[in-house]
Amino acid sequence: MPDMFRHTFSALLILMLAAPAAVLASEDNNTEQAEQLAEANSQGQLPLQALRNFADVFNQIRLSYVEEVDDKTLLENAIRGMLSGLDPHSDYLDASSFEDLQNHTTGEFGGLGIEVGMENGFIKVVTPIDDTPAERAGIQPGDLIIQIDNKPIKGMNLQEAVTLMRGPAGSKIVLTILRNGVNAPFDVKLKRDVITVASVRGEMLQPGYGYIRISQFQSRTGQDLKKQLATLKAGREPLKGLILDLRNNPGGLLQASVQVVDEFINDGLIVYTEGRLPNAYSRFMASAKNPADDTPMVVLINGGSASASEIVAGALQDHRRAIIVGTQSFGKGSVQTVLPLSEDSAIKLTTARYYTPSGSSIQAQGIIPDIVVEKARIEAVNAGIQVTEADLAGHLGRGDGAESDGKSRKKEKNDGNELAANDNQLYEALNLLKGLYIMSSAKKALAEAEGVTQ
Repeated sequence: MPDMFRHTFSALLILMLAAPAAVLASEDNNTEQAEQLAEANSQGQLPLQALRNFADVFNQIRLSYVEEVDDKTLLENAIRGMLSGLDPHSDYLDASSFEDLQNHTTGEFGGLGIEVGMENGFIKVVTPIDDTPAERAGIQPGDLIIQIDNKPIKGMNLQEAVTLMRGPAGSKIVLTILRNGVNAPFDVKLKRDVITVASVRGEMLQPGYGYIRISQFQSRTGQDLKKQLATLKAGREPLKGLILDLRNNPGGLLQASVQVVDEFINDGLIVYTEGRLPNAYSRFMASAKNPADDTPMVVLINGGSASASEIVAGALQDHRRAIIVGTQSFGKGSVQTVLPLSEDSAIKLTTARYYTPSGSSIQAQGIIPDIVVEKARIEAVNAGIQVTEADLAGHLGRGDGAESDGKSRKKEKNDGNELAANDNQLYEALNLLKGLYIMSSAKKALAEAEGVTQ
């Protein structure tokens, strides 16, 4: 019986893989005809011995594994194995994981708020999502999760680990973390929550200087960006400069990243993709329907900026529309396509690489900033009250009543020092924007003066 099963299973595999248009042979001649079909395969010879080995392994597991496993589970695991062996981003999506993917792109899901991948059998943190339990607990990009509630991760696939981290809102979980630069693993206690991600938020950092944060690229990101830009421009002062923060943004929908870039350039190529199939070749161009926003801009990136974030940063860099500041990005330059297998299952398969307008591949390289600014702690030296001319008794006044004494200067320093201490990269980006505005204003004034003279 085992030999009969092996031969029949091998024949079925060969028939399905070798000749999709062929008619199945009779039961007595399965093996012989399958081998003939394999030899006639126009795309090359199938590895018949490898198929027989697969059938042998399948049969041995069915007969000898310590616990009974149904055939459906074994075949699903075989599919997972084929996909996980390709790259870290290809995967098999059962009903649960397919639903999770849909929730993720719409912006609401349950869990810890953490973007993860696999590395050397452990779960690697790509980035924590803004204002989630993971972010508030101090989880950092690059952290390795080696245990979940004291259960070792080694041996689990990515979906199994993600399922363990999911749970009812309010329930508690303990992650054991291995962090570069820390001598020993340590535990982080978290409380699960319903994760609702607002992908775009904005504020005015200082009068005339706006800040927009995109935490990930969802279906509404392009529309939400337009609303935030309109809000910033409706302020009391004209918008002199804009900081677009893509740090720790793991990516998301390709089309959403195209919409974001389209908001800032009038024409030209945004990104293109290339793969083996004809439909993997795509070019995404800027639309000239609406005038692009021309506010001077700095884009912030870091090692947690991946995929769609890199598309945006790379396009704006190539078009010289923005200055890129921060540290080198993650380097995920591949496109995953969801291919349905049935109503409740699919595969997520890497089908193409994407390239910036200049033809650069981001894969395993990332975006290199125009100005590198590492994350650092900054402390002000001599931050006390400074004695100035305006502090001296009987000092000569300005005449217009506007004076700058030690107290007012200390307050101005404290405002800047607080931003520098909390986020030195953002502080440097703001200073850069101010310099750009000063220089552009000077050039504009000079051009106007020359025009009047002529």
